Amino acid sequence: MDDIVDLVRRSLADETYEEFADRVDDQAAQLRTAIETGEFDNESFSVGLEIELYAINSVPEPPEPDEDEETLDESDLDADLSGGGGNAWDGSLDAPAEPADGGGASLDPTDDDPLAPDDSSDTDDDTDDGDDRFGPGEGPSLDIDPDSPLADDGPETPEDEGEPAVEAVADEDGPYMDPDEWEGRLTRLPDVVFEGEANKELGLHNAEVNTEPNSFDQTGMEVQTTAVEMQTKQARAQASNQHCELVLDAMWTIPPEEGSESYLSDHEDRDGVVLAENMRQAPRYVALDNEALRHAGGEIPFDVPGYDGAFPTILFESLATSIQPHLQIPDSDAFPAYYNAAIRTLGPLLAISVNSPFLPADMYDGVDGEWLCEQTHHELRIAAFEQSVNTSENPKVRVPEDIDTVTDVVDRVVADDLFAPFLREWLEDDDRNGFEDEFWEFDHKRGTYWRWLRCVIGGTAVDGAASERSLRIEYRPLPTQPHVTDMIGLQALTVGLIRGLVAADHPLAELPWQEARRSFYAAAEDGLDADLAWVTSHGERTTDRDVIFDEVFHYARLGLAEQDVPEERIDEYVDPIERRYEAGETPSSWKIDRVRSYLNDGYDLTAAIAAMQRDYFECSREHHEFAEWV
Repeated sequence: MDDIVDLVRRSLADETYEEFADRVDDQAAQLRTAIETGEFDNESFSVGLEIELYAINSVPEPPEPDEDEETLDESDLDADLSGGGGNAWDGSLDAPAEPADGGGASLDPTDDDPLAPDDSSDTDDDTDDGDDRFGPGEGPSLDIDPDSPLADDGPETPEDEGEPAVEAVADEDGPYMDPDEWEGRLTRLPDVVFEGEANKELGLHNAEVNTEPNSFDQTGMEVQTTAVEMQTKQARAQASNQHCELVLDAMWTIPPEEGSESYLSDHEDRDGVVLAENMRQAPRYVALDNEALRHAGGEIPFDVPGYDGAFPTILFESLATSIQPHLQIPDSDAFPAYYNAAIRTLGPLLAISVNSPFLPADMYDGVDGEWLCEQTHHELRIAAFEQSVNTSENPKVRVPEDIDTVTDVVDRVVADDLFAPFLREWLEDDDRNGFEDEFWEFDHKRGTYWRWLRCVIGGTAVDGAASERSLRIEYRPLPTQPHVTDMIGLQALTVGLIRGLVAADHPLAELPWQEARRSFYAAAEDGLDADLAWVTSHGERTTDRDVIFDEVFHYARLGLAEQDVPEERIDEYVDPIERRYEAGETPSSWKIDRVRSYLNDGYDLTAAIAAMQRDYFECSREHHEFAEWV
């Protein structure tokens, strides 16, 4: 592949914009015709899920006792064999992150990097080799869709296909670090982690897991559940072998050794092209970074309660992780009804799922802890993503407006501000063959249409549900949850609710769009205490949360039943989310209450946030769903 600096310069050249725009216009015209003639209609609904995680250094095993200093008597041996000993079946063959029901998503250090799990491995050469090509599912919130032609067809595999090596520990006579010094700090992921189910993401600490789409029915939902469980378990086990733990959480708060601002700002200028040191050096990421910086004048501001700063790179977007349910709509003529209804669910579904009220603790300089607990937003991910890339004249990350016809989804992509265009021949030297190749440039631009709800045009063939040509809703604002149970529950709640509202001809779409937008940002700020807006099944406007969530859960169940999911399975999916509403608690409110409690115990803000985060890690290991925490 050409040098990354050369590719970025070509991407941002005026002549590239002109050629790229012409290709997008031609491809968009073909797509409009194909949609209007029914080529995107399919047999049934299908569903899928994307899950993002971040990595911390994992809890080290305690050192083995010296046989010369300590002997094991027969009673100790009997205790261990009976299962009562502290070391019996300690899970050393499994990922230490959490039991099999815990989950995650798809996710190198330099020799002298204080974040490196050990200093004897040689993984640093893999992270900054300038030829980090697009990997499977690669693309964070700045994502390349897994079905996009910008994503490789298969996982990256080394030339030597032998068993992946486990990093050697720094000291053969002891653990890779003193267990008493473990803090759960953010860490970079070695490339070997991505030889399994994990896919690369924007930051070197990020990973993603994607489920293959399945038909939206009883079998498909069960396959989705199994896929999330098994793929996240495998990804976490692979990370565990490298002394890393993949965390199911929406924002990291315990900083790396060098500090959060240094980590997020570290970069070099190579012949006028900014290269963020802790960003994947995929050409698309680097080009997007430089495009955003160019619009922002070289520095991107970030302002939330308790923090007001600026960064020389978009990498602060990697503070946040999310889950993204997908729902394929088989009847293209019905797509606007589903899309417009989904916009009006953004507020309530975000309110019940909020999970990122704090930035990394070292980003708060002189901030009063009690004030912060009172003023912080329950979902800082929303601000982090919007502010990191909304640097052009027309904000790219926002609540989308309603659509009148299905082809509006094509027109919106064409009209969107153009960011960092690429031409296919720069990355691929073969002939165009098939749908993805035919619409390569259009799909590249759609990948930068970062609305909180957007349409994926194209897609993956699904047995009994869809050909490769399909239209699906990508639901983007939901934060990563503490457990697999919670993530599957939110997926079922989201797709079930959208399906149920339209199946029942619910009048929710009568809610003015401005109210839906206001409701969404209110949820980001205030979580379950937000002033939400809704239209009831009787056509009445309401802000009563109990009425709103009664209908949310009722119509989600109705939508799942409409897809022949049996009642007992519906309860298994939806009950864990409903229980948190009944308790009046979300992961975000739990975090705020925990920090406030530590402040009352005399901790300073930095120590209180760190203690809360370690409690979060522990609870996610000990329980099966968030509602059990409360």
